[in-house]
Amino acid sequence: MKLLLSLALILIILSSCSKPEKLPRIAIAGIAIECSTFSPALTHEEAFHYKTGDDIFNIYPFFSPDSPALKNAVWFPTLKGHALPGGTVTREAYESLVTKTLEMLAENLPYDGLFLDIHGAMSVVGLDDPEGDFIIRIREVVGYKTIISTCMDLHGNVSWRLAENTDLMTCYRLAPHEDAMESKQRAVDNLLARLKNGEGKPAYKAWIPIPILLPGEKTSTRIEPAKSLYAQVAPIAKQEGIVDAAIWVGYAWADEPRNHAVVMVTGDDKETVGSAAEKLAESFWKVRTEFEFVAPTAGFDECMNKAIISEKHPFIISDMGDNPTAGGAGDVTWTLNEILGMSEFKSEAGKSLIYASIPGPALIKKAVEVGVGGKVDEYVGAIVDSRFSPPIKLAGTVTAIRQGDKNAKTEVVVKTGSVSVIVTKERKPYHYEADFTRLDLNPRETDIVVVKIGYLVPDLYNMRGDWIMALTPGGVDQDIENLGYKRINRPMFPIDKNMEAPDLKARFVPLSGS
Repeated sequence: MKLLLSLALILIILSSCSKPEKLPRIAIAGIAIECSTFSPALTHEEAFHYKTGDDIFNIYPFFSPDSPALKNAVWFPTLKGHALPGGTVTREAYESLVTKTLEMLAENLPYDGLFLDIHGAMSVVGLDDPEGDFIIRIREVVGYKTIISTCMDLHGNVSWRLAENTDLMTCYRLAPHEDAMESKQRAVDNLLARLKNGEGKPAYKAWIPIPILLPGEKTSTRIEPAKSLYAQVAPIAKQEGIVDAAIWVGYAWADEPRNHAVVMVTGDDKETVGSAAEKLAESFWKVRTEFEFVAPTAGFDECMNKAIISEKHPFIISDMGDNPTAGGAGDVTWTLNEILGMSEFKSEAGKSLIYASIPGPALIKKAVEVGVGGKVDEYVGAIVDSRFSPPIKLAGTVTAIRQGDKNAKTEVVVKTGSVSVIVTKERKPYHYEADFTRLDLNPRETDIVVVKIGYLVPDLYNMRGDWIMALTPGGVDQDIENLGYKRINRPMFPIDKNMEAPDLKARFVPLSGS
């Protein structure tokens, strides 16, 4: 009898030991865009190119089939949309995307966690702080037991209610954002760790608003002082008692009260969390007057003069005022009009120049009809933003056509004199050498390349012979001190240069649901 009881006890123990660990249930959601309220453009739902269900896993390399992240939870991807920066989102588009997300979240309740992937600089017609609104509406569905881990762009904005309703929060630490996927993975890893070890929501969230509002072109982490400022973040985040730390520069081209820099630190040791946040905030304020453009800047005429006499190629000029990657409409014709009026480019023998790019759907249609080698004569640009220059008539020879498909829109190249103008069906940024070579253009062998961009992304930066940023007009004009803000909190540096030192003491945000 004793033997039988012993055997039964052993079987019970073995059975309990072999019982599989219950995996946490985690949802994924996110709507991301950076919106300029100084642009007349509006962003509609189709611009978000959203994915749903398992297609969302393809966005993130860390969700590969054999990845630890995928294996360590039961995942419920809902909707993830990410639009090219642009104008204010229509209320209809926002409500549609939010409603779809909430309906999908409601299908598989309850959740232990939620990975929320947003940008933080979305503006919506008639709505302040869309991300704050979005997370509150998410909470109404998933409740407050669910731990929400949020990852953002460092050019996003962190309102009090966004901070209050999220539990784990982080953002990128590099600009350009070469660490975007690394940061998103950190948000996921932090969430998985807190669920696995049972520690749950961090006990403390320190939030410090900093009255500084600077453009990304002055806060690149490639150069000082942002380089050293952001270098402090990772070591601080590794301190005992801290889960994560982050600095948000904020977004300069939206006129809303939440637009300003923010420091946030989360963790379980109140004193460590608070002092770490204050250290980062004070460090930011201390160097506020040292921020300068990441590259030389000048007016358009000076930029062109430098490029024309330069022996280095390609000489890249950033057409900053209408940068679509910062929220510009992408169809301002001012710079192109100036180039086409210059005598230096009237002849094919002049210095070669590529202009990237200008939307012109009517010209695209004609170019496709006449084919490569044919002549076109049609208006381009200023369909959305005609404040600085009207549509211009572009006449020249079609040198390349790239037909669009479900993943890309048709692009053509029209050559006039020594200028090759890339014309697109819709606005499009040009970030990679392949963007040019697929149109039979060789930017490395071109004298001057003018791109609608601010600071150069890595591919263009590594390709440059020389580089200057042109102070041109548009929805993301770099002259932020004269943009005419009416709603941001004041005083704000650098608009109010002689403002008194602000209170940079840590403000502890209540835990979500408390």
